Amino acid sequence: MSVYVFPGQGSQFKGMGADLFDLFPELTETASQLLGYSIKQLCVEDPHQQLNDTRFTQPALYVVNALSYRKKQQEAGDKPNYLAGHSLGEYNALEAAGAMSFSDGLKLVGKRGALMSSAPKGGMAAVIGMTEADVRERLSANGLSTIDIANLNAPTQTILSGLSEDIERAAAFFENGPVRYVPLNTSGAFHSRYMEPAKREFEAYLRGFSFSPLSIPVISNVDGLPYRPGDIQSNLAAQITHSVQWTKSIRYLLDQGETAFHELGVGQVLTRLIGAIRQHAPSTAEQPAAIAVAPSSPHYDREAEQAALHRQIDEWNLHHPVGTRVEVASYDQILITRSKALPLFGHRAAIYLEGYNGYFELNEVHPAKAGL
Repeated sequence: MSVYVFPGQGSQFKGMGADLFDLFPELTETASQLLGYSIKQLCVEDPHQQLNDTRFTQPALYVVNALSYRKKQQEAGDKPNYLAGHSLGEYNALEAAGAMSFSDGLKLVGKRGALMSSAPKGGMAAVIGMTEADVRERLSANGLSTIDIANLNAPTQTILSGLSEDIERAAAFFENGPVRYVPLNTSGAFHSRYMEPAKREFEAYLRGFSFSPLSIPVISNVDGLPYRPGDIQSNLAAQITHSVQWTKSIRYLLDQGETAFHELGVGQVLTRLIGAIRQHAPSTAEQPAAIAVAPSSPHYDREAEQAALHRQIDEWNLHHPVGTRVEVASYDQILITRSKALPLFGHRAAIYLEGYNGYFELNEVHPAKAGL
């Protein structure tokens, strides 16, 4: 069997869901009526450049994720063992498990997006190449007590959240050696103490909804464990201010013997994170995926592998400055680099792309052809 996972904010792009809306016209129309605008036009055309506005992003991703799940059900015909979603994506996991209707889920994420977008201005940044323990130690050692950990995405990828000036100030304490500090394109300090007013208002809004028992186990972002009966209302409120425990969630699933993960919806962000989690700490319940040459092999040369990795990175950075327009095979739009190429997770050349708001393997990225 398998695990279905749903991505959250940051995965959106113009054109998403283009192949889904006409497959499910009734749900598409329901969504448009509830929202007061055409969800298909927003996702496919984005004529008013609203897709990256949290108020519109969250409903858009929820709808595309939900339609993707229905398409997967039509194709596969069976249900997964578990469901999980990253932040916003958890609403899709709960809807797929029967906890709420499609319409109620959309109302909830619409309210959530509106509250989060009205929160005090803040910022977020990714710390790449450092463990959670080291991140916490560095925050403490440098008096950065006003910054919270928003997402624990992978063993060496942690997202920080706080007031804009604090996130900017923290850069100097993390940009050294192999560690990278990448400010994210967000308008608020999501998943932090600064969302407390939004949490309280959302708690009150949640009281107007009822939730059904889950037909499939769902892993909670709050503690990385399956939802217990009666947890839904409290967990969805707590999620707004709590860290997203993605690494813990995936490790729990690996420990249950789950190895087949399918990302539904938009992009491959979670697929990449799951790969990193597997590689850094394989579960005792599974064997690592086959590799061409095992590290214990006499033919494995880690120094040569690292040298080749850094040659690839140096070659890209020499010829392609930050701001380069690029193409990616899985996307039909031009993206822009927002960082230099870097060694992500210690073994993979990657680059952060604006328009995607995430990392891609450098092998998948190519300079855009002239005229595009």
